[in-house]
Amino acid sequence: MVGVLLITHGNIGAALLAGASHVLGAAQVNVRALPVQPGDNAASLLPQAREAVAAVDGGDGVLVFCDIYGATPSNLAACLIRPGSVEAVAGVNLPMLVRALAYRALPLGQVLARTIEAGIAGQVNIKEDACYAAAGGN
Repeated sequence: MVGVLLITHGNIGAALLAGASHVLGAAQVNVRALPVQPGDNAASLLPQAREAVAAVDGGDGVLVFCDIYGATPSNLAACLIRPGSVEAVAGVNLPMLVRALAYRALPLGQVLARTIEAGIAGQVNIKEDACYAAAGGN
């Protein structure tokens, strides 16, 4: 099973994990969130990040998520990449995380591909008629 590590600004990662557990109906194993606080830098957090990767890696690899490409969390994630065993993706959102957790029994490369597809597909312009449908036609 692919492990999952979220490296995000503040508690965004923990909140996303809580949301994913809510959607999936169960707490998840081999997942961890590593918060980046104001003033932190990638170099100082690297030992803690490597420890987190090792903690979630059950032997099938790790998918590292970060929130904003180019910011400290993604700079840290970039230092963790080991092609084929630790991959990273920026721009994490709840659809991506749910998809990754739902399909993490697949090989790491397939989990990564499905995750990116979900991130793109999850960007939808909600129309007014969705409110009508959600309200039961009232």
